[in-house]
Amino acid sequence: MPDVLIASAEVSTPLTLVSEVGFDDLTDPALKRLAPGQDFKGQSGRILFETDPDGKVCRVFAGVGKTPADPLNARWLAARLPAGDYQLAEVPDGLDTGLFAHGWVEGAYLFDRYKARPERGRARLVVGNGDGIEAVRGVAAACLLVREMVDTPAQDMGPLQLETIAREIAESSGAALTVTTGDALIEENYPAIHAVGRAAEPGRAPRLIEIGWNLDKTELPLVALVGKGVVFDSGGLDIKGAAGMRHMKKDMGGAAHVLGLGRLIMQAGLKVRLVVLVAAVENAISGNAFRPGDILKTRKGLTIEVGNTDAEGRVVLSDALARAAEHTPDLTVDFATLTGAARVALGPDLPPYYTDDEDLAEAIRAACADRHDPAWRMPLWAGYREAVSAEIADVRNDAAEWSLAGSVTAALFLQRFAPETGSWVHLDVFAWNNRARPGWPMGGAAQGLRALFKVISDRFGR
Repeated sequence: MPDVLIASAEVSTPLTLVSEVGFDDLTDPALKRLAPGQDFKGQSGRILFETDPDGKVCRVFAGVGKTPADPLNARWLAARLPAGDYQLAEVPDGLDTGLFAHGWVEGAYLFDRYKARPERGRARLVVGNGDGIEAVRGVAAACLLVREMVDTPAQDMGPLQLETIAREIAESSGAALTVTTGDALIEENYPAIHAVGRAAEPGRAPRLIEIGWNLDKTELPLVALVGKGVVFDSGGLDIKGAAGMRHMKKDMGGAAHVLGLGRLIMQAGLKVRLVVLVAAVENAISGNAFRPGDILKTRKGLTIEVGNTDAEGRVVLSDALARAAEHTPDLTVDFATLTGAARVALGPDLPPYYTDDEDLAEAIRAACADRHDPAWRMPLWAGYREAVSAEIADVRNDAAEWSLAGSVTAALFLQRFAPETGSWVHLDVFAWNNRARPGWPMGGAAQGLRALFKVISDRFGR
């Protein structure tokens, strides 16, 4: 999409953010003259245009409610303003201009790959050439990569396409790429990934994608990013209903997050070694699909009793996390669109995260607040561990009904396979915005990525 952050413009329209707080005390002549006729009092989402004698817009007043310093205001502004170049006339106290610029980019996002219409102009924000603007562009690009990947239908975003994107990222950063595909997964000891993905047609064969960067610099700490890449989830033999299947193109959202975050880490040149692992499969239905009651082997050596083929994400992540452990990481982060229970607990906009590292948990909490990137810590409650134990296998992929806490038990399942070195955190993301509004179209959403990038940057340095 076009770059909507520009260093300068020959002509730009001044943009003034107007709060409801103290509105009656404002003395701006144009505002005093125009506001009464349009019932404008700084209400959030309202726009007031001042025109010159020729009828051309010469100034814009944007209502931001009671929170003028909220950078998320930029999202709806970028979506609502007519095409043209704009520059903040004055910066409200406390406004983080970097976050405002990021919000502007996200608000201007439009997924129109499949629409037969000409490219339309965008509202562009004049931001100058400050040191931080390239960093803003990098973070925004990572978030837009997530959104575009999730928005793309499964017909054009299969395991091979995930591999292609990973390859492009690796090549652009001078990183190594290894891909294990199809029956080679059995030979290379990724049996759980193979079991879930083997029912797909040959062109959409399952694979384990691994990017390695800076691995020869053994003095640096190692960060492992692990992503669930289920490109479409039919539910397998425990098939979903139509409503449950409708948006399952987004079930590779975890993979999209780790690819976007991994690219961002490499572009920023963080002082880490990096491993990015994506378990890419399609949970399809055919004669060789894995079945309820099957006992699956895993890379770690533990066995999984399949209680429900629609709980496949944790199964493929078991092998990917076990592979991450072999690198003895200092920090492991996994992203997965794992459970509907997480949405029941916290809704679509607030993904839960799980870790037993108190310092890491606090760092994530603080980063979420600082970056306006919400997430909420949930407990790895030891009392529910028994719910993922099985009678005839080591673990079961459907927790016992008595436990009820589906997101918690899914995290406890993953903990059995997570690296024992360093710290581990699991994010159960929705990767989707299901409430369309200006600057927030229904579709793919990056959740927790900006916060985790800050945590990793702060913990290991640039």
